Parts: sequence; C-alpha cells; structure tokens
Amino acid sequence: MAQTIALVETLKQALKAHGKTYRDVAHALELSEASVKRLFASNSLSLQRLDQICNLMSIEITDLVQMMNGRVSKTKELSEAQEQQIVDDTVLLVVAVCVLNKFTFEDIIAEYAISETDLIQKLAHLDRLKIIELLPKNRIKLLISSNFSWRENGPIQRFFQAKVEQEFFASRFDKKTERLISVSGLISLASNELFQRKMERLAEEFTDLQRDDERLPLTERRGTTMVLAVRQWEYGLFSQLKQAR
Repeated sequence: MAQTIALVETLKQALKAHGKTYRDVAHALELSEASVKRLFASNSLSLQRLDQICNLMSIEITDLVQMMNGRVSKTKELSEAQEQQIVDDTVLLVVAVCVLNKFTFEDIIAEYAISETDLIQKLAHLDRLKIIELLPKNRIKLLISSNFSWRENGPIQRFFQAKVEQEFFASRFDKKTERLISVSGLISLASNELFQRKMERLAEEFTDLQRDDERLPLTERRGTTMVLAVRQWEYGLFSQLKQAR
C-alpha cells in the first residue's frame, strides 16, 4: 500500500508539472471531475487508468516509477547505534548481508536454518532501519542508495575486520577460487597514493561484476570476499633492530 500511495503522490506532482488539472484527467478518462478526485483520494487507480493518465502527459508508467524512485529518500549510511543492533544479533547480521546481496525471502530460507517467523521478524527490523521495505507476500525492496556503505571503522566494519584476521587468512590459498599475492618494496608517498586509487577502481570493478551477476540464479553464485590492503609496514623484527640502532 505504501508504494501505491507514493506512486499516486508522484502522479499528482507529474500532473502539476505538466500543467494538467483534475478536469483534464476527467476528460481523458471520460469521468466526472468528482469521480477523479475520489479515485485519487482512495489511491484506487487501475493500471489501465494509470496508463491513460500517463498518456495525457506523454509519458510511460515506467517514467512515473522512475520519478517515484527518485523522490524516495534512500539510506546512505546507518548510525553507530543502528549498526551495533545488527552486530549484536547474528541472525539479523546474516539477513542484512543477504538482502544487500539481493537474496529473496525464499533464497534465505533455502540457504540458512532460519524459520519463516524469525526471518519475517528480522526483515521487519531491517524495514524499521530503512534498509529495506518489506512488501506483501514477503517481497523485499532495497531502500539503500547506490553508494551505501557501512560506517568507516563502525561496528560492522570492525566485526568483519576481526573475522578477516581470524579466518580469512587461515588458508593456504591453493584452491582454484583462491589467490594470494604479496609483494613489498620501497615506494614513494605519491606512488602509494596512486596505488590506493588503483585499488579503489579494482573494488569498483568487483562491485560491477557483482551487479552483473545478480540476474543469475542463486545456485550459480558463491559468496566471495576480496581483501585489498596496502600500508607502510615492516616485519616486527626489523622495527626492533631500527629502534635498537
């Protein structure tokens, strides 16, 4: 219902922007002006009538939907307290990661040992956090902006960094789907900054590939993590020798 109301409100704004009145709509629909006002007030426009009104403005329904999505304020970042709520609830964290990766309700049920009741509760929690909108029939609509990210050094980032230290590198990286490259050398600050920009572009390419693969069924996708790191660092023994010198 919330989407219907938003769409009708967007339609009203579009009519105003195109200089159209309820009288113009009434003429296009072959209804009285009073009947048109009742349709708008009750948010009960049929798809056919919606199409007719869009034709009046020489736009498509898809254009109207895009306008609606542009009016919706999307979440760019959660607060520290909101992220902490997610970290403190392991199931909620799993569900949050799933929806950010475009899992459907059915995908989550099939992939994890979470009951439907518990999953609905967790999705309702994410709905309150404005990460998703939980639609009828348990459909999930993401409400995050394209540049959404976890807080820098926030609860969730710290949680995953700890997991990386504990688990990610506990591998020999000798499988077909694994690769570890480690290089070191003396480079300038300028070269360090340049390489960091290259790392950012590589991360963007990873995200682009992820978006491309969203159209594939879940059975053809596997959870994959990429860690990029560069820092001015020396083996501890070297530092001790320098201090001793």
